[in-house]
Amino acid sequence: MFIDFFLKLRSAGLPVSLMEYLTLVEATATGVAGFKVERFYYLSRSACVKDERHLDRFDRVFGEIFKGLEAEQDEDGIDIVALPDEWLRKLAERHLTPEEMAQIEALGGSTS
Repeated sequence: MFIDFFLKLRSAGLPVSLMEYLTLVEATATGVAGFKVERFYYLSRSACVKDERHLDRFDRVFGEIFKGLEAEQDEDGIDIVALPDEWLRKLAERHLTPEEMAQIEALGGSTS
């Protein structure tokens, strides 16, 4: 899911290693950042940037890759993040059976 992010960081000149990428993926999978873009930003920055000279380049790439993930709040003041459709589809593929996906589509939802 974050391979494009990793590759763009490298192409921007950040010396990001595969180990740093795997650390980011593992930390994200454990829920360290929750569903807050700001927390994910600091998590990914701490995992991928080892020299402050690279902060500006990291910020540019992060903004480019994750643009549009702006937090909104529901009526209870809880942040709502608009996740890209591709992320949601991949999540559904990992956690739902084909029967559950067919049931969602039958109810008018979309999994493709």
